[in-house]
Amino acid sequence: MKWWRAISGFIKRFHVRKIQVLISVSSITITLLVVILVSALLFDRFSKAAEENTYLTISQIIQQVTSNLELYVTGMEDIFEVVEAKVSQVSDIRNDQELGDQLETILNTRADLVSIALFTKDGKLVNNTPSLPMRKNTKLTEQVWFESAEQNPGALQFTPPHIQNLFKSDYRWVVSMSKTITYRDNSLIKQGVLVIDINFRTIDEFSQRVSLGKKGYVYIIDAVGNIVYHPQQQLIYAGLKYENLEPVLNYTYGSYQDDMDGEQRIITIQQVKPAGWKIVGVAYADEFLTTKQELGDFLYRFLLVALAIILIINLYISAKISQPIARLEKSVKMVEKGDFGTNVYVKGAYEVEQLSKRFNLMLRRIRELMDQIIQEQEAKRKSELNVLQSQINPHFLYNTLNSVTRMAEMGRNEEVVTTITSLSRFFRISLSKGNNIISIGDELEHIRHYLIIQTIRFKNKFRYEIKADEEVLQHLTLKLILQPLVENAIHHGIEKSAEPGYIEISASIVDDHVEFQISDNGIGMNEKTLKGLLSGDTRSERGSGVGISNVQERISLYYGPSYGLHYESEPEEGTIVTIVIPIERAEQSGEAE
Repeated sequence: MKWWRAISGFIKRFHVRKIQVLISVSSITITLLVVILVSALLFDRFSKAAEENTYLTISQIIQQVTSNLELYVTGMEDIFEVVEAKVSQVSDIRNDQELGDQLETILNTRADLVSIALFTKDGKLVNNTPSLPMRKNTKLTEQVWFESAEQNPGALQFTPPHIQNLFKSDYRWVVSMSKTITYRDNSLIKQGVLVIDINFRTIDEFSQRVSLGKKGYVYIIDAVGNIVYHPQQQLIYAGLKYENLEPVLNYTYGSYQDDMDGEQRIITIQQVKPAGWKIVGVAYADEFLTTKQELGDFLYRFLLVALAIILIINLYISAKISQPIARLEKSVKMVEKGDFGTNVYVKGAYEVEQLSKRFNLMLRRIRELMDQIIQEQEAKRKSELNVLQSQINPHFLYNTLNSVTRMAEMGRNEEVVTTITSLSRFFRISLSKGNNIISIGDELEHIRHYLIIQTIRFKNKFRYEIKADEEVLQHLTLKLILQPLVENAIHHGIEKSAEPGYIEISASIVDDHVEFQISDNGIGMNEKTLKGLLSGDTRSERGSGVGISNVQERISLYYGPSYGLHYESEPEEGTIVTIVIPIERAEQSGEAE
């Protein structure tokens, strides 16, 4: 509900015809439209440039990979040609030891060469380096490299990676280069298939070094779509990953975009001409087109910041224009609510300045009249308080002197001395150098001396107890607010009771106020008697009858109508009187010492 009230308050204050609103809305609207238009044009231009740069960057990476791989494949072709030449030159390939040494040297100079072998057209071994025994059941003539060489006589063939299973050695992943050639065996010219196996790890490591973002990768396929290399080749063979090769086979080179598993991918294709392979680069658009996204985010933030700056500037300018009138309006509203201490200092148009000056003169005159009324009311209040104070002292003195007179007539001299001593101490504190405000500790000392006098007077008909929290003693109170109430408890409650009397007086801090409580076990009062005591209609038989109403009036005059007395009484059960006054410390008052 608080937020709704805040919104309602803002709507009430908002008015479309205000000068500040008209200036702010019009200028913000125009500026915002211009900023949005410029931002849209910039975004379109820079996003296209970012996309073009992305395609160019990826294409350059793949081109570099292609160039390096072409260089490597060309080097392998050169080695194949050297081996082919040496094999073709010898007259008896089976018994030429020098050829074996030369082929061994070629293998030793290149760590990525695994083996060199020559087979007859029907798949029988003619020569191999290194010299290792053949494995059985290899089905040599059915292997891809053999069939490719047979189907394309005289052309060098490259096969996809496979496990070499020809010779009894470690199983290795290799790429085979094969070709049908002629050779001499016992001076007879024959045709056979020459094969050189290249360690696939070299191509694997070479391809893995290519970086196309965190998720991008490069893979290689041959002319018919067989995968030569893929970073997740095992998953593809196991059917756990799928690569969309159909559009790749339709491209010789270039780039296009596709969606796979809900992700936008940039596919770039280059061809390795010597081997007939295609290098395919796969880059994810969310990584390489971040410039476009960042530009969009930047323009979005720019719009927010620009809007905030424009809003602040416009509000400032419009406030400067409308501020004099708004300030004058605010001052008039404050005066309307009763704040006559407001001064208006408005700078602006001549008419506004003159109006503010006249307004200040009017307020000054009103304040002077109000100060005059306050001084007159304060003087009247103090006069009434002094009159009420003068009533309480004669009332108490009258009752006490009557008691002393009777004790003197009866010869109770010791009690007379005690009574007079307590009376003198009571009046010493009561005078308080003319102050009407004393400490609560002094007020409790008052009532203690009063009770000493009354217990002597009534021959110990009652007993009393005074309780007070230590922290409350230094606080201040009107003097002589307890004595009339205790006197009333004695005369109207305990004196008329046949049972021994008991009076308890307590002082404590409750919440944010001081609370006195006077309780007795006297005869109590009915509701009619209570109303008479508070209004002053019921008078004491031995006094002036002004005590209780006097206390209520003094508290109301000094502290306000929300403080005063509260009675709880039932016939034959006793009476409890509660006095509530605000907390007032000694440093807050200039009257008490």
